[in-house]
Amino acid sequence: MDPLSQAAIGAAAAQSGSRASTLRHALWIGALAGMAPDLDVLIQSNTDPLLALEYHRQFTHSLFFVPVGALICACVFYPLVKQRLTFKNVWFFAALGYGTHGLLDACTTYGTQLLWPLTDTRFAWHNVSVIDPLFTLPLLILLVMSAIRRQPRIAVYGLCWGMSYLGFGLVQHQRALSAAEQIVSHRQHDPIRLEVKPGFANLLVWKALYEYDGRYYVDAVRAGITPTYFPGESAHPLGLAENFPSLDPDSQQATDIERFRWFSDDWLAIDSSDASLIVDMRYSQLPNAIKGLWGIRILPEKEATQHVEWTVQRETGAEELTIFWQQLMGVGQRPLP
Repeated sequence: MDPLSQAAIGAAAAQSGSRASTLRHALWIGALAGMAPDLDVLIQSNTDPLLALEYHRQFTHSLFFVPVGALICACVFYPLVKQRLTFKNVWFFAALGYGTHGLLDACTTYGTQLLWPLTDTRFAWHNVSVIDPLFTLPLLILLVMSAIRRQPRIAVYGLCWGMSYLGFGLVQHQRALSAAEQIVSHRQHDPIRLEVKPGFANLLVWKALYEYDGRYYVDAVRAGITPTYFPGESAHPLGLAENFPSLDPDSQQATDIERFRWFSDDWLAIDSSDASLIVDMRYSQLPNAIKGLWGIRILPEKEATQHVEWTVQRETGAEELTIFWQQLMGVGQRPLP
């Protein structure tokens, strides 16, 4: 999730394990340790844009790395508080904060290698958006109240809020999945796979994706009191022979496509407005759209040793914002078949 949410949940965990006398130190230690795993974004290459994808949410996010990550954090933080806390106290607060990070990230769609190095499987539970103010803001308010009043139990309330919200996300996930299954059944499609993912910054409108008969389909499901939906788009899955017939299968670009396929869980399609751009369908400005927020551009004329180009498409216009708001409000929604 976003750094602020990671800091908040890390601080809540550390404060929940603190006494009143150490509460304020637990807050900042837990917050910084909660953000620390994302320092893996510094692992980058000027020539290989996919290196960052491979290492982000990898070893620093593994549950097995928590004691080591907490130790590194404690070594950095301890000189600042050695007059007030023991090294053991600092490590404990850092471990509580650090340990929340990978688990919270696994609640999103991006994918987190929680059990690295035993497996490179990317765990993604799809029960919260990568940014969700309803998760973060109440948590921050309770953390500040806990620090001001020096009452650890208020931080516990914040941690309970976070856990409850994530639990509500699991409920909404199941409701959205059930609605998506009704839509697919009505179309008489028998999908190879079907997934639902939270829309941006909310647990109300979900993105439903499925694969059937050599084609990808997306719809937006509004998991309100009575679930409804907004029909979406469809596209052919990426096919190297069909989409890039002149690309050397032994080239670095071909290898990069397979790396991107692993990262995106094989939800890859060609951008409708750019035949050279492969997009990750999981993330889009609108939940019933194919157009991805990011992707890789393939240029077959490149040398065999050159990498793909990384492209970001995050510009959101007034039309997209209007449609997104209408979907949240239920304007134009259709009843489930």
